[in-house]
Amino acid sequence: MTALPPSAARNLAVRLLCGHGFVMRAGNERGDTLYLARAGEAWLVRVSNHARTALQRARRRDILTSLVIREPRTPAQVEALVAAAMRDFDAERRRRADQPSAEPSRK
Repeated sequence: MTALPPSAARNLAVRLLCGHGFVMRAGNERGDTLYLARAGEAWLVRVSNHARTALQRARRRDILTSLVIREPRTPAQVEALVAAAMRDFDAERRRRADQPSAEPSRK
């Protein structure tokens, strides 16, 4: 199976997430980071070519997980990354639901 370039692999990841009920919410100016949420929710999953810094994680508490693709990946690898990101997203969402005032404000 042929590996996809990183940008194509990220695009595939976004399409797969959209197929699981996520919708695009925002992106950065460079176009290398996209934020998706399930319809009607404020929690986000981030798809990017770079990890977040500690300061970025502290400022954006509404991002429950990041899916980082910076190297070529096969479609099967992307599917596995998306499945793992969705598991992490759902687990963190459940964990935060148990905390008072955990829901981020909607902008």
